[in-house]
Amino acid sequence: MNKIALYCRPGFEKECAAEITEKAAGLEVYGFPRVKDNSGYVMFECYQREDAERLIKELPFNSLIFARQMVLVGELLRNLPVEDRVSPIIGMIDGAVENAGDLRVEVPDTNEGKELLNFCRKLTVPLRQALRARNILLSKENSHRPVIHVFFIASGCCYVGYSFSNNNSPFFMGIPRLRFPSDAPSRSTLKLEEAFHVFIPADEWDERLASGMRAVDLGACPGGWTYQLTKRSMMVDAVDNGPMAQSIMDTGQVVHHQEDGFRYEPTNPNIYWVVCDMVEKPWRVSSLMADWLIKGWCREAIFNLKLPMKKRYEEVCQNLKMIEDKLKENGINAQISAKQLYHDREEITVHVRRIWASVPGRRDERD
Repeated sequence: MNKIALYCRPGFEKECAAEITEKAAGLEVYGFPRVKDNSGYVMFECYQREDAERLIKELPFNSLIFARQMVLVGELLRNLPVEDRVSPIIGMIDGAVENAGDLRVEVPDTNEGKELLNFCRKLTVPLRQALRARNILLSKENSHRPVIHVFFIASGCCYVGYSFSNNNSPFFMGIPRLRFPSDAPSRSTLKLEEAFHVFIPADEWDERLASGMRAVDLGACPGGWTYQLTKRSMMVDAVDNGPMAQSIMDTGQVVHHQEDGFRYEPTNPNIYWVVCDMVEKPWRVSSLMADWLIKGWCREAIFNLKLPMKKRYEEVCQNLKMIEDKLKENGINAQISAKQLYHDREEITVHVRRIWASVPGRRDERD
């Protein structure tokens, strides 16, 4: 197996390809991407066969912005026989991995792919039984073992491979399954909920998304992101010239500041979170969020960057580098992550966590 399958949002294959090519080269792994527009995936083929497994081990999946999943796969299986689709799949994976902990039969996130989902569900049961009979798959799911992926790109055509559970997306098709709350003011609420799932480990939620925390939502109207904060019993300053949903205001947890989010300055010294989903140029939002962190107005920030139609990967890299450079120049040690979430559109979501001041004379954030 010398190929890496990367699932992505349809329409962002070129960005995904540019990113994996650059990241792989940084590990001295060389190859070339195969891209089909609007297919929902990219194939990166390594020149050296052994480099493919090294890549899925050593390249942190969380460092990839445009990839939803990263899987080591073999050659495309074509024209699977209707009377026995299981045997060719087992033949492809047998010997490649042992004692896998899970099986996922998946498709690209396209209309054509979704039409295959019912078939994939039906195939999963006999395939799971056969894999267990060959001791390729454990009898019980194990989240610490590799995951077997069968990725159908068309009827009768699939890639077969595996990912490592400590370096992949834990979600089927790389997509968290979230339900839209009926009382939320807008569907944008799912962006922030997904961001919490992607950027914050579940065992740290009680500490970092705690009841009673103070938060600021810049560009809050009508309150989709504020909704997620109030549901976690936070006290929120919602900043927007537009109106907030009355249901949000009725919680008693929100103060609405009718002003420009770029000019607002907080008066409360105990703000933990700032979130921002303003429709603005990426560099303006990036600069604003960097300023909030530098001034110590928050500990963590989640914000969206709206992308241009062209040179989207370059735009993302420039903005993330600008944030990193500004923080370093001001002695701020921070963790920066970014992802194009399932609920994002022409945008990415960025998370920055200020850890501590890293130069003499600055107050340690942990004190």
